[in-house]
Amino acid sequence: MAFGRLERAKGSEPMSDINVTPLVDVMLVLVVIFIITAPLLASSIRLDLPKTDAAKPGDPPKFVTLVVDKNGQAFFNDRPVSAPELALALNDAARADPETEVQLRADQGVPYGRVVEVMGEAQKAGLNRIGFVADAPAAMPSAKPPAPGASR
Repeated sequence: MAFGRLERAKGSEPMSDINVTPLVDVMLVLVVIFIITAPLLASSIRLDLPKTDAAKPGDPPKFVTLVVDKNGQAFFNDRPVSAPELALALNDAARADPETEVQLRADQGVPYGRVVEVMGEAQKAGLNRIGFVADAPAAMPSAKPPAPGASR
């Protein structure tokens, strides 16, 4: 044995790679859990219902369109009508189905009083479901200042 420096065994060096095995294991467990539980969430009570001719699928909701143009002229289902004709048409629609919805489209220049008159006619006829139809605002172009030297 000689005097001098003692040699040490080299320790482990730090790893520079990420170990993804635990991540993959966890993800596979989650996938299995989702595969097992997804059908349970989507299922409903299964019944064997009796058959009858009286049962029919629900009809889509019925509606009539009522338009008031900028001059105050009323249109019922895109047909111009006078005040008595409008009342008669609304009464016929209410008699056919009291749950009929009135889709009211009015020009923004129409006085509020005229819109209320038309709504009142619909309510007198017994049609209380009134929907107001509007357009989505147009996308505003980005306001960029004109380039220097550009003419308008």
